[in-house]
Amino acid sequence: MGDIRSNGKAKFVINFSAGPAKLPAAVLAHAQKEMLDHKDSGVSVMELSHRSSEFIKILHAAEEKLRHLLTIPDNYKVLFLQGGGTGQFSAVPLNLMQLKPGHSADYIITGSWSAKAAQEAEKYGTVNLVVPKPKKYTSIPDRSTWTLNPDASYFYYCANETIDGVEFQYIPETNGVPIVCDMSSNILTRHLDISKFGLIFAGAQKNIGPAGVTLVIIREDLIGFAMKVCPVIFDYKVQAGNNSLYNTPPTYG
Repeated sequence: MGDIRSNGKAKFVINFSAGPAKLPAAVLAHAQKEMLDHKDSGVSVMELSHRSSEFIKILHAAEEKLRHLLTIPDNYKVLFLQGGGTGQFSAVPLNLMQLKPGHSADYIITGSWSAKAAQEAEKYGTVNLVVPKPKKYTSIPDRSTWTLNPDASYFYYCANETIDGVEFQYIPETNGVPIVCDMSSNILTRHLDISKFGLIFAGAQKNIGPAGVTLVIIREDLIGFAMKVCPVIFDYKVQAGNNSLYNTPPTYG
């Protein structure tokens, strides 16, 4: 949903859908103003070459603003990818499952999204369910019931399960195992200590901007462990080495 315009008048609609989310009117107005001509360049942002200096400025500005808003440490890379959160269900194990010799990962299933992520990860390694998968998703299981693998390559959780209404109010303690978090629906809604995470990903359409861009924030020491079968556009090392421009991104996103 969004603004419904009829007879030259704007009717503002309150949006309760899961996403894409409603964008601020000021953002839409600015986009409208530059739709045909971005900063006197003679072309729309949609027509800019992703290799052009003008688009590189846009990309760098977006990263700088995110680093400021989230206080992202210097030893983390910010990637702008495609494929949505669902794409990261595959990309995460493809890149991180081989961090440890056992090729296993801990997953806590608290709703539909983490369940789908765990199911996808099983294609690429051993998935340890931290707690048995519940029949209904109603709450975060008590920490005393968790069974963590100290040799896991990473620990995965979804911060906010939008379908089931279950949200973590804290960052889990994993005793040094890198934490991977799907924050698609609540990123930028609160202060976070990014240094506690190994990787955070989020589809832009919930809280950041238009659909089409997937944000990945990853600690540098976790880059470079992709499986040989990992598609090149999902390889974090390749994307980080190419400033998220290995392939043509959704420039208007």
